[in-house]
Amino acid sequence: MTEKKKPGKLLIVVAGPTAVGKTELCLQLAQELKTEIISADSRQFYREMNIGTAKPSAGELAAVNHYFINSHSVAEEYNAGNFEQDALKVIDEIFAKQQAAILTGGSGLYIRAVTDGMDDMPEVKVGLRAQLQADLETKGLPFLLAQLQLLDPVYYHQVDRENTQRIIRALEVCLSSGQPYSSFRVRKSSSPERPFRILKICLNRDRNELYARIDERMDLMLRNGLLDEVKALYPYRHQNALQTVGYKELFEFLDGQYDWKEAVRLLKRNSRRYAKRQLTWFKKDQDYTWFHPEETTAILAFIQQHLPDKIKAGT
Repeated sequence: MTEKKKPGKLLIVVAGPTAVGKTELCLQLAQELKTEIISADSRQFYREMNIGTAKPSAGELAAVNHYFINSHSVAEEYNAGNFEQDALKVIDEIFAKQQAAILTGGSGLYIRAVTDGMDDMPEVKVGLRAQLQADLETKGLPFLLAQLQLLDPVYYHQVDRENTQRIIRALEVCLSSGQPYSSFRVRKSSSPERPFRILKICLNRDRNELYARIDERMDLMLRNGLLDEVKALYPYRHQNALQTVGYKELFEFLDGQYDWKEAVRLLKRNSRRYAKRQLTWFKKDQDYTWFHPEETTAILAFIQQHLPDKIKAGT
């Protein structure tokens, strides 16, 4: 099944790993369908993170209206639950004018928040995140992982143990509620009803091709001044938004943990690993139909099968 059958407007989801080619394709689709783009890339929300997040260029942003690009500061706390609420409001605004909208990005949790809703989570104690961030700084990641293993062994064996953001989030819930984080992650028996139809597309390339594109993107980011961007962000390095590939490696380089050659190697290696995790996430969702990003004609034909006649592409 690729589309949730509901009457009315159509939300077209275009997902895929980093550097696969989502931006270029979605620009073409938005122009053909005369609609707008909602970014579900959780790193592109932040105004201060530009080079390391591969945001659309100024020209691309001018060509098609985008939402949730440069919408927040790294100093703000913003999560998938917030995004669900905000994105649904934007989708309503687009659907007041258009019959279709595009939601795109590589952040699977943020896409799922919009399409399927978020699990209900308990309130988190004030100041707990700051304390956990301080523990990360002073005691290191192994200390947090040991806590997580004790408080929630189920999630400890599931989580990406290099993803400090998810580890801290899990500990927040464990320590605030007195219950394992995994106990709150049981999927709801049914997704919330959305007043629109959802069509899911995922992009992929041959692994060697994708990894070469990732390496090339990292080289380009470094030539364009990624290190200077990271230096400017150093005072904010423990903010949740910056616990991500492309920034963590260069923060650690600035801390003297390794030399420049090793920093570049880790930057590329971790970016490839991130892409692999993204693909694993999307492959678990059977609603996606998969395409190579250069199959533009086939993708448009696939979308047209689900569009009302009055908004066929190019009309």
